[in-house]
Amino acid sequence: MATHTSNSSNQLVISAIGSDRPGIVNELSQLIVQNNGNIDDSRMTVLGGEFAIILLISASEKELAHIEALLNEKSSSLELNIITKQTSKNTLAEISALDKKIPYIVEVLAMDNPGIVYKLTDFFSTRNINIQSLQTDRYPAPHTGTQMFAIEMVITVPQSIIINDLRDDFLDLCEDMNLDASIEAPRL
Repeated sequence: MATHTSNSSNQLVISAIGSDRPGIVNELSQLIVQNNGNIDDSRMTVLGGEFAIILLISASEKELAHIEALLNEKSSSLELNIITKQTSKNTLAEISALDKKIPYIVEVLAMDNPGIVYKLTDFFSTRNINIQSLQTDRYPAPHTGTQMFAIEMVITVPQSIIINDLRDDFLDLCEDMNLDASIEAPRL
């Protein structure tokens, strides 16, 4: 669902969830494009039997208001629970400029145990490190069938934090929890 980047500073975040069925993405993207919206970013997945999507779209203020009204009006026929929130690129750019944070990728692999996500997110939260994205996956190990749990996060680390110290503390926590983990700079 890649689209061109819009110059508009008016943006709308759309979050929707409903029973998985063919055509959901097509119906949403058609509604957006037919009303002069542009999809700037998106995440979608099927969790259980439910389809979940988050979209960031841009358009003029008037067009966004119209798209928002249409989504609310058509949520029943689309068979989706839809939440929308207007935002702007300028606010995000201003926050980034002030914070001077550096992105890192965190990867964790372990046998599935309750509380892993909480303990890892608590580690970063108590250090004032923001989690930009987090994705988890459960799957059976190839030879044993043991349930494995994989996590991938993108975090933004303030420049005031020494990354080697952060990495050492994080890897110590993961070793105590019997998790394989890494924190690395993104590959370009």
